[in-house]
Amino acid sequence: MIARYIGHRLLIALPVLLVVSVLVFSLLHAVPGDPAAVMAGDSATPEQVEIVRKALHLDQPLYQQFISWYVNVFQGDLGNSISLQESVAAAIGERLPVTLSLAAYALLLSVPLGLLAGAVAAYRRGTWIDTLVMSSALLGVSIPNFWLGLLTIFLFAVHLGWLPAGQYVSPHTSVIGWIASLTLPAICLTAFQIGFLVRITRSAMLEVLNQDYIRTARAKGLTELRTVMKHAMGNVMIPVVTVIGLMLNVMISGAVVVEQAFTLPGIGTLVVNGVLSRDYPLIQGTLLVVAALFLLINLIVDVLYTYFDPRVSHV
Repeated sequence: MIARYIGHRLLIALPVLLVVSVLVFSLLHAVPGDPAAVMAGDSATPEQVEIVRKALHLDQPLYQQFISWYVNVFQGDLGNSISLQESVAAAIGERLPVTLSLAAYALLLSVPLGLLAGAVAAYRRGTWIDTLVMSSALLGVSIPNFWLGLLTIFLFAVHLGWLPAGQYVSPHTSVIGWIASLTLPAICLTAFQIGFLVRITRSAMLEVLNQDYIRTARAKGLTELRTVMKHAMGNVMIPVVTVIGLMLNVMISGAVVVEQAFTLPGIGTLVVNGVLSRDYPLIQGTLLVVAALFLLINLIVDVLYTYFDPRVSHV
């Protein structure tokens, strides 16, 4: 049943990716500027620019460029980057692990803290603990990522010297150095996500704690810890799973700002450099991979529903 559902969702993903590709392709070509002139240089003559344009096949009609690119995509070829002088697939393969590891690190920090703080705030509703947690959550969702990035760099990297900033270390070089280089960027990504998850968890927990089965569990003599962790949290996770999927998508998209602030060689930096250099194949290929990644995350979230809520049936 689940296998058939996954196959159905994968078939639906194909037209979605097609629409995304058309939109990205159209928007890129609507932006003023000539990538051939950028590649040829400021001192190039019009004849030299035209030679570069023909070499990049930019002199072809737009529909023909799009069809050729999409035919190559179905053959597993995302094209070659104009600015990097390498294949788009190789460029993405080098930088995607950086973004995914940053998002995974931020998610690892956000989920436990957000769930715990939200559950405590709901359980201690109306107390100073609830007020403190919700005030901190509101502060977290209100702070811009770029401002928090500058603040953490000044405090932890420049003033205290505890963590590096702008010095990415590969895990192949040093695992500890790799974690240290991702800590400050991950903190910037988690501020909003923790605040958002706290609010969702508290709301869901308040609703669950008022259910009859929670009162029955308490009447049977179960401890408060077991009642909350076993009976309440299991049902709280149903809406929270959706939020976690959205959080991961936001973290990946938010990496554009954070990677620029901390000069991380990830997908966000790759997209920005591609836009600045008008590198059509690089931008199109990168955004297509990111869109496919978002669809995959949403599919995983839908499948996880069956684990946390057996009443959900994928048909």
